[in-house]
Amino acid sequence: MNNFFQRTLTGILFVAVLIGCILWNYYSFAALFLLITVLGLLEFYSLVERDNIHPQKYFGIIIGALVYISFANPFETYNLPISFFVLMVIIIPIFFTAFIVELFRKKEKPFTNIAYTFLGVFYVALPFGLLDLLYFQYINYNPSKIILGYFFLMWTNDTGAYLCGRAFGKHKLFERISPKKTWEGTIGGVILSIAIAFVIAHFFTQLRLVDWIVIALIVSIIGSLGDLVESLFKRSINVKDSGKILPGHGGILDRFDAVLISTPFVIAYLLIFAHLDLRPF
Repeated sequence: MNNFFQRTLTGILFVAVLIGCILWNYYSFAALFLLITVLGLLEFYSLVERDNIHPQKYFGIIIGALVYISFANPFETYNLPISFFVLMVIIIPIFFTAFIVELFRKKEKPFTNIAYTFLGVFYVALPFGLLDLLYFQYINYNPSKIILGYFFLMWTNDTGAYLCGRAFGKHKLFERISPKKTWEGTIGGVILSIAIAFVIAHFFTQLRLVDWIVIALIVSIIGSLGDLVESLFKRSINVKDSGKILPGHGGILDRFDAVLISTPFVIAYLLIFAHLDLRPF
């Protein structure tokens, strides 16, 4: 009972903070996800170290934070986005500095260490930065509702998959990676997400119904695969949860595993097919 209460309380607080920061303004959203990016990178590198790999942990966190900030572009100077300046003048040189730093660390498997340093940035910081880009680029279309709709569909898919899996689950989806996931649960998550997409489209009219349905499909399919990717990562180093920062729910990577993989696909779809006039970079 105590674990159930702890998990419920943590979930309520987590959702309340997330929704509050999304709705308040762009800066609260950007600040929250910068913190999540840093914590997620710290988790990732700490997990990797358990496998006798030594990434440049704090250097990688700095790079990841800069990558995220490069997408946080609320100001423009002489029509040149700050993100472009940060990318070209700061981030790219720092990326290559990682090779030089490894010369002085005297660690085994130096290029493996460098590779995992960059992998953390790519896997964690880049998707969160793309979420920030989505918020800023759609600033004239009340982006908080687009972001909220995305997370509502994500949570709906998780809920539908869990309930249907518990009630009807018989056929394993990826037993080698996640023994509890079933085809019935996955299909239930897809169906419920599409149903909720019709409701969201009625209230969040910034996007068309077809856009919300496509996002629901991306979230349900790609997001579920993202969950499996994180499970594969944890299984490879024999850990159950990525961290303990969210009591009863695990770590940052546990809570955002589907977001990390599905966000690039959602952003790509919106930028190409959503038919909204975007602000220039």
